[in-house]
Amino acid sequence: MNRAISSALLISCIIIAGCKKKQPPPNMEVPVNLLKIIPRSVLYYDKYPSTTAALSQVNLLPQITGAITAIYFREGTHVEKGQKLYEIDRRIYQAGYDQAVANLKVQQGTLAQAQQDADRYAYLNKYNAVAKQLYDHALITLENAKNTVKASDQAVKTAKTNLNYSIVYAPFSGTIGFSMVKLGDVVNPGSTVLNTISTDNPMAVDFIVNEKQLPKFEQMQNSRQHVVDSLFTILMPDNTLYPYNGKISVIDRAVDAQTGSIRVRLVFDNPKGDLRVGMSCVVRVHNQDVGPQLVVPGKAVVEQMGEYFVFVAKDTVINNPKAQTDTGRHKRELIAIEKKVQVGQTIGPNQVIKSGINAGDRIVTDGIQSLHDGSQITTANKVGPGGGKRGR
Repeated sequence: MNRAISSALLISCIIIAGCKKKQPPPNMEVPVNLLKIIPRSVLYYDKYPSTTAALSQVNLLPQITGAITAIYFREGTHVEKGQKLYEIDRRIYQAGYDQAVANLKVQQGTLAQAQQDADRYAYLNKYNAVAKQLYDHALITLENAKNTVKASDQAVKTAKTNLNYSIVYAPFSGTIGFSMVKLGDVVNPGSTVLNTISTDNPMAVDFIVNEKQLPKFEQMQNSRQHVVDSLFTILMPDNTLYPYNGKISVIDRAVDAQTGSIRVRLVFDNPKGDLRVGMSCVVRVHNQDVGPQLVVPGKAVVEQMGEYFVFVAKDTVINNPKAQTDTGRHKRELIAIEKKVQVGQTIGPNQVIKSGINAGDRIVTDGIQSLHDGSQITTANKVGPGGGKRGR
């Protein structure tokens, strides 16, 4: 019984399969949109992350010990060279200076007395009216008095220097930061930082470039006249364009052997103080490529393991010996050829291609996800969602 049922089911399946209509072979051509590459002039900037820096910056350190008795500036403001900033308790240093001056006057009096004695003994010795020993001792006393005056004079200078150190002045014009000490704090030389002051106009902007770009930047540095205006500009942290242009000031002396990069410093005028030390900006270097560029939609570029590729449409002839006519035997088809390219700057939705394709090539802009090298393609379909132009 089971055997009869199994046979009946098998026969039914064969009949049903035979009644089904044969499905047409699947279409192997992938629908795509193509774009013919026409060189055109483009405006773009090479962009580099950067940081603002002061051309000069110094920590203010006390040279003497004492308590802070006065602060003469407002934190975070511009100060001028020679402006009074801090005062350290002057009383002990003023007293030391006055004492040194008084001691110098005493030694000067002693010197005058020794000079008189030496002159008197010299006169008496001329006529052999005094013992030779007394005359020699007078000369020695005079010499000692002279040396004592010199020592006292140096003591006065030291005391004067210490007294002057009790007032801290701005070493150059710039912006001063938050005070690290308050009124009454005791400061010590070599261990206490009073404040930090940095120049603010002009302002430096530092960024890192690959060593391969070094010749280009050296040429920019040595060129007195640039091909384009606004060669160096910066975008502020809020993405606004800074209104002043910069110029190359310094290219670092050596390449970093670990990263193969080198630091470049630009200088920008900063009359309004918009640039502050340590700000994160973006340096824009105006492109120097004045000739036409090959520009493709960014969606046409495929990245694979750090390398970039595009698909180029190529006309080919496919041989089909089983075809009934000559036209069928030699059918013209489009195939997609994968080309490795070197990409340049990104300009909005588009990408500059430095090498790998040529002017006049037709590249695939839509349908890339279904392609591999050698895929048959067609443009006979409606334009896809990407909106690329149909190849001609």
